[in-house]
Amino acid sequence: MLTRILSGLGYERRATDYNPVYAPDAWGRALRPATYASPSAVLSNLAVATRCVSLRSELLASVPLKLYRRTADGDRERVTDTPLAMVLGDLANSLTTSFEAREFLVRQIDLSGNAYARIERNGNGQVTAIWPIASAFVQVERLESGNRLRYRVTQPHTRGPVVLLQEEILHIRASSEDGLLGQSPIAIARGALSRAINENETAQNLAANGLRPAGVLEHPGKLSAAAKENIANSAMEQAAGPGRSGRPMVIEEGMKWNATSFTSVDAQFLESREMSNLDVARIFAVPPAALGIQSSVSYGSAAADAQALVQNCLQPLAERVEQALMRCLLTPEGRRTYIIEHDLRGLLRGNMAERFSAYRIGREIGIYSANDIRKAENESAIPDGDSYLQPVTLAGSSAPKDGGGNVG
Repeated sequence: MLTRILSGLGYERRATDYNPVYAPDAWGRALRPATYASPSAVLSNLAVATRCVSLRSELLASVPLKLYRRTADGDRERVTDTPLAMVLGDLANSLTTSFEAREFLVRQIDLSGNAYARIERNGNGQVTAIWPIASAFVQVERLESGNRLRYRVTQPHTRGPVVLLQEEILHIRASSEDGLLGQSPIAIARGALSRAINENETAQNLAANGLRPAGVLEHPGKLSAAAKENIANSAMEQAAGPGRSGRPMVIEEGMKWNATSFTSVDAQFLESREMSNLDVARIFAVPPAALGIQSSVSYGSAAADAQALVQNCLQPLAERVEQALMRCLLTPEGRRTYIIEHDLRGLLRGNMAERFSAYRIGREIGIYSANDIRKAENESAIPDGDSYLQPVTLAGSSAPKDGGGNVG
């Protein structure tokens, strides 16, 4: 009775018994077909997928993750002097940098659909550290109350499972069907990735035997089985295997060498592999140019690809991570006061000419002050640099609102 009352009020005990577990289908431990696109199989067989996972995690971990405080006038100000700000931007814990922790968490999202970290708080309830946990070690349980979860963590270096309550763990979900666990891009697109793995294995098998026969040996007479085997073995010793493709062969008298040509089947196989690489890039929302699998890239298309990488790939991922951090690391009152946000502007900076052209326009129409521009360029502020120009009016006048202020 007491347990039911506490559960109804939102409290629970770290019980040793637990109900059916929601465990992510992350590492391919269930029954599977011959070629199963598990995360390990994808990473070891598909270079494009490996680069997609690395690119997404490294890029998002490399941009600043900032803590802001909402101000009374509706604006916000940067917060740098709290334990949480240090966790987000400097050290995640005593052993792990913020970059390392964030990179790990994003990789877990892409590989298993779920990223976890144990939250450490001080006596005032402030977050002082987060300790990332591999998703393979975590099982998620829905409590009888129906609206709360708990997490059973079993790690190799611990004596037994540790049960963490909902407030004690950071859980970032990828796209979810049930609202409890996320599904990784690998799980969602398993069919396409399995096909790509099959094609890669076929290419590896062909490469191990010199890709395809360079030609056919023709003998004028009828050969015995033993003679055929001897000739075949001799040819294999001379030309087959890595490093031997294209070497000349010495053939017996009367035999002819008929060279084979590149066929339409070969062309279709290569085209199919190229399409599979593009499919993998689409699965992870990474522009092909960012992976080096686009043959020709112009300056204009490169700029468009960089924009697409941020808007279509990193921005949704950043939003997903930010909201999970807000939900798990802040109290309801804290969420009304603080904002956690990635600063993606550095990835959209463009070249110097483009940036300074944009600054000039922003300065002339009164959007930027001199110090705003200097701050964006990581330069120190200058005296009287906080004034904003008044836009040109119909009368043709233009003047600073608060005096002068030059960029440099």
